[in-house]
Amino acid sequence: MAPDPWFSTYDSTCQIAQEIAEKIQQQNQYERNGENTIRLTVTIRTLLQNLKEKIALLKDLLLRAVSTHQITQLEGDRRQNLLDELVTRERLLVASFKNEGAEPDLIRSSLMTGGAKRGVPNPWLFEEPEEIRGLGFDEIWQQQQKIIQEQDAGLDALSSIISRQKQMGKEIGNELDEQNEIIDDLANLVENTDGKLRTETRRVNMVDRKSTSCERHSGRGNTSRGRGFPRSRETDAGLDPRTPGS
Repeated sequence: MAPDPWFSTYDSTCQIAQEIAEKIQQQNQYERNGENTIRLTVTIRTLLQNLKEKIALLKDLLLRAVSTHQITQLEGDRRQNLLDELVTRERLLVASFKNEGAEPDLIRSSLMTGGAKRGVPNPWLFEEPEEIRGLGFDEIWQQQQKIIQEQDAGLDALSSIISRQKQMGKEIGNELDEQNEIIDDLANLVENTDGKLRTETRRVNMVDRKSTSCERHSGRGNTSRGRGFPRSRETDAGLDPRTPGS
């Protein structure tokens, strides 16, 4: 597994800071002895510029790793603390170089905290989490990669569940569409049947009215025949009254 570029850059930056602290101490010693310090001054300025560029690179690498989720938020905060300590150390070195700070204390502190090596616990973290306490940079990086892989596996499982739920949602939606079509067809059928029923009802009512009217006219005709001339005895006897001698 390839080492994390952030840690390799961080190590080289710490080495530069350590070298600057040693050069400043040497420069102060030369000044006390009355020796020429021009060459040392130029070297220190170059190293300070290099240190500044390295810190800027560390900031860029950290921002990229956090934004692309290459490291966890906890690891991002831990690296940010390391970076903040390094920035503070740079400011102290610049102040010491310009004789603006307590130079002996600064140099002693720089020499004690500098030179972090690969695989050696970082001396600047006094309150490291229990799970990474005593681990080297490589071990911490491997641990973070394992955590990221577990998170990726969890995200894959969650994505699979969401995909299944999405498919179920589509199937339910299709089923609802089919049910809605059936309901629409049933509504149209009921509407058509209701229209036909109304038409037949009107026809039945019309036939009923006509039938009632015919019965009334028929009843009036029978009444008129019953009120005619009285029937003769010949007619009652079944004889034709028009036949003589009958």
